[in-house]
Amino acid sequence: MSSNKHVVPEAKDAMNRFKMEAANEVGVNLKQGYNGDLTSRQAGSIGGQMVKKMIEAYENSIK
Repeated sequence: MSSNKHVVPEAKDAMNRFKMEAANEVGVNLKQGYNGDLTSRQAGSIGGQMVKKMIEAYENSIK
């Protein structure tokens, strides 16, 4: 059973665009579909960049 279910299915495309943007910003060549050949460091860089951008967006929204 997969736990990677989106609460709002329509958000899937937006999340994929967000992930591709974050990957581009940290210099990781992310492709559509399977990316199992990424190193843990590369995958972590993408996730970290996504979290950083989400925190910045939140901080800007409460100002």
